[in-house]
Amino acid sequence: MNEPLPARSRVRDDLLADRRFVEVVVAAVHDQVPVYATLDDGRLTEVRAIAAWGVDRLLRLWATDGTLAPSDLRRFRGIAAARAADGRPVQAVLRAYRVAATVLTDEVAARAGDLTPTDGFALARVLLTALDTLSEEVATAYAATTEDLAGDRDRALRLLLDDLIAGRHASAGALTDRSARLGVHLPDAYCLLVAEPTTEGGPDMSYEAAAELLAALGDGRTSLSTVRGSRAVLLLPQAAVQRAPAALDERAWRACAITGEGLDRVAVAHRLAADALDTAPAHAHRPGRVLTDADAHLLALLAGRPAATPDHIAHLVLGPLTEPDQRHLLQALTAYIEAGSATAAARALHLHPQSLRYRLRRIHALTSRDPRDPWQRLTLDLARTIRS
Repeated sequence: MNEPLPARSRVRDDLLADRRFVEVVVAAVHDQVPVYATLDDGRLTEVRAIAAWGVDRLLRLWATDGTLAPSDLRRFRGIAAARAADGRPVQAVLRAYRVAATVLTDEVAARAGDLTPTDGFALARVLLTALDTLSEEVATAYAATTEDLAGDRDRALRLLLDDLIAGRHASAGALTDRSARLGVHLPDAYCLLVAEPTTEGGPDMSYEAAAELLAALGDGRTSLSTVRGSRAVLLLPQAAVQRAPAALDERAWRACAITGEGLDRVAVAHRLAADALDTAPAHAHRPGRVLTDADAHLLALLAGRPAATPDHIAHLVLGPLTEPDQRHLLQALTAYIEAGSATAAARALHLHPQSLRYRLRRIHALTSRDPRDPWQRLTLDLARTIRS
């Protein structure tokens, strides 16, 4: 390795000591490359780490008139392969590096001091050489990753859902392109089903078991499956939720199905469903029924981690009962919960008991929640309470 040149080393050390520097690079990429503007905080943290490593390495090469080492190339290839796997367009990745190089040049120029034209030319040479090498490595890694994913479609589809669950998707366009390459069309109106055996303490869920449930509920063109520990996670067309209870009962599994989130919020849907399965009491699970968005949101609220406003949660549970022309049904529900029996509730409302029972059946039909079931009665009670 060459000895560091004093003037360049001064600028390098000054930049690396400036905590603001990496943030300026990341902000420029975020602002100037549309795909990066949609990244969540988790992905921006990764961008920040890559930027910190990249500028540190390039500045050290500049300070010593060094060249990229084989280890640098391996790291660039690894980063590029990860971006190819999560569907970030190669053009956007290369543009992000060009933007970062421009910011680096500007920051060095702002600290030029005793730098000479030779130092400036050396920086340009380091950056141009790095960008040229990077372009070749990225193109190679993208081609290899695409070929690998195409050769193992099942694994590629699992990775796609894994990335959606983790929030690793750059944009709607990138997701569409990636799905198209794999021959799958993700439904706009989807159901994220998280399922597990009713017996606790068993082995981790197998990919084969998750795929079998997927085959029973969806298809390879619009559906995905993966595994999280002891649970199967399926992304299905929303209509599949109607078939889920029978398939789950057959396997002695329980589940939570989230249908109210968009494709940009699969990570939120998964967190809601997983937390619901973690916290729901045993009597919340019944044959022929899965937990829904409403159950999940109520459980999140009870756990002190609300993911929606109280009004939204109340509407999810009560549905049409919130409409003015159904006020009599909400009154019947309130009387039944407070009185404890249909007879006592009918007496409080000056109704015949059969009229009260008819209203309870209407509540069940409109909300898919039976006020006579302990868990569903609790959800209805909580919903009417937070709405008030």
